[in-house]
Amino acid sequence: MPDPVRDVIDGYPPDARAGVLELRRLIFDVAHGLPGVGPLEETLKWGQPAYLPRKSRTGSTLRLGLHEMASFALFAHCQTTIISDYAQAFPAWDKLDGNRAVLFDRPAQIEPERLSHLVRHALTYHL
Repeated sequence: MPDPVRDVIDGYPPDARAGVLELRRLIFDVAHGLPGVGPLEETLKWGQPAYLPRKSRTGSTLRLGLHEMASFALFAHCQTTIISDYAQAFPAWDKLDGNRAVLFDRPAQIEPERLSHLVRHALTYHL
């Protein structure tokens, strides 16, 4: 059976693909440790892999994909405070695209312990 999310990820350049897969793993790992969030839905939104709790009014969608100012990015809904809250908690740690995304040029820039705070906040945003 075709997997449209995997097909999109497989089409990314090697460094972006490796980074997106590492972020995807982080999202699922964080979700697994959050009671009350339940399983995640993995789908495509705006042509990008997207992750959100299946249980409504739990969290906000996170998306992964290419970015014009970096190799790849972790996107949050721009009308939430997810990225701005993250930037306040970890000032000057990451390259950001306003209130939209954390930007990465290579997978080695992914810091799971710090980024898990952003993922946790997004997946529980409405709780």
